Amino acid sequence: MPTVLDVAKRAGVAPITVSRVINNSGYISQATRERVEAVVKELGYVPNTLARGLRSKRTKTLALVVTDITNPYFTLMARGVEDAAGASNYTVIYCNSDESEAKEENYANLLAQRQVDGVLLVPSCGNVKTIKFLLSNNINVVALDRRVSGVKIDSVRSDSEDGAYRLVKLLIGLGHKRIVMITGPKDVSTSVDRVAGYRRALIESGLGDNEQVYYGAFVQQSGYEFTQQAMTQSSKPTAIFGANNFIAIGIIKALRDLRINVPGDVSVVAFDDFPESMLVAPFLTFVEQPAYEMGRIATELLLKRISGEFNGGYQKLVLPAEIIERGSAGPNNGD
Repeated sequence: MPTVLDVAKRAGVAPITVSRVINNSGYISQATRERVEAVVKELGYVPNTLARGLRSKRTKTLALVVTDITNPYFTLMARGVEDAAGASNYTVIYCNSDESEAKEENYANLLAQRQVDGVLLVPSCGNVKTIKFLLSNNINVVALDRRVSGVKIDSVRSDSEDGAYRLVKLLIGLGHKRIVMITGPKDVSTSVDRVAGYRRALIESGLGDNEQVYYGAFVQQSGYEFTQQAMTQSSKPTAIFGANNFIAIGIIKALRDLRINVPGDVSVVAFDDFPESMLVAPFLTFVEQPAYEMGRIATELLLKRISGEFNGGYQKLVLPAEIIERGSAGPNNGD
């Protein structure tokens, strides 16, 4: 593989001149520039961007660590990250933690070794150990989607509590009194916030005694198994609230297997829409979170931290969510 010394020798210039041409820095005559560029092309020389980044203490690389990259919510968020990073000539490394603290910590070690400039992290299970490790290695971190405490970093998320509150109020307005909630782990902030919104809506409507929450994981299996369990109770729900789209898929599959009509017999609502490949009638009534905007805003904030353009107080940005009404929620036709 040709080196900068090979290019300099062939072009009859000093190595520093080659570097200036490649980096477009310093004064170089047009004739010299063209001669060096011709030799670069002739030899097929590729600049060592990693080495150059190490000298400047920048690698122009960010990392996005999410809990489930197969979920279209995180895919859309990743697109926002990619677009914002690309606009500043940064590349993005994608990591999938599967909600595992051990896997997340392994990624953190790898990213520190790669000397990434910054990390956008969806923390698994309220874990701040990873964040502290990254900060100790002088790597800027912005938390996405979830609240974090005990560390001083920026965060960008949507208003989970308000979204859940408004979604349950919609169901109550349709006459539902027995509303079951199926959510993720107890120690994940999105789960905590959505249960808080659900609970607040019930209490305000005088239905606090009807609260029924199942804690599991943000996966289809939780939605399926807990729906099967809820529908065996003597006081069956007339509506089920899934804390994310994958849980909702499990809910609808379970109701279908039980030959229970949606929304005629049981209404279903959730956070985030179904993947396009899984769209089935009735379409989901759901809370739409601004995933793309969260990714974009978080990345722009991270880049400002990296460049030193912004070194003020840490930002805790909470973006509003929107209710999208479709066919999976209807009037309560029971008692």
